[in-house]
Order: sequence, then C-alpha cells, then structure tokens
Amino acid sequence: MALTRPIQPMPPDIADRLRALGLNKAFDARPPYQRNDYLAWIARAKRPATREKRLAQMLEELAGGTRYMNMAWRRAPGRGL
Repeated sequence: MALTRPIQPMPPDIADRLRALGLNKAFDARPPYQRNDYLAWIARAKRPATREKRLAQMLEELAGGTRYMNMAWRRAPGRGL
C-alpha cells in the first residue's frame, strides 16, 4: 500500500537515537504509515523542547511495542520482532 502523505526523511539525529537504543528493528517493523507519521509529527514541533518530548514518546512506544501515538497498538502476526 502506497502512502498518500509526503514521505518524511529520517533525520540523522533520530537515526542515531534509534541505533543507540537498539530500536532500529522496532522502528522498521512498524507499518510505513506509522514510521512516516512519527517522523512528520516530530518534524512539526515548533520548539526544541516539544520536538524532544515527541521523540522521547516515539522511542518509549517503540521500546514497549504496544502503543502508537499514545493509542493501543498490536503488531500484526508475521510482521517481525
């Protein structure tokens, strides 16, 4: 399924944080729309503190594996991790 929203590039600092925390696989296992939505949501933050708060939420949700944008989420069977 193709995304209808503009594709968000992966900022180097976010890629570094994912790698440092070992969350690359968790990020990659999410559906494309979730990965794109997370990056767009973080990029829309106007203040650095808001950006950091959103990034921290994404990292926490990836680490836990059961939430997406503060909503309950369950990985589809066979989707890795």
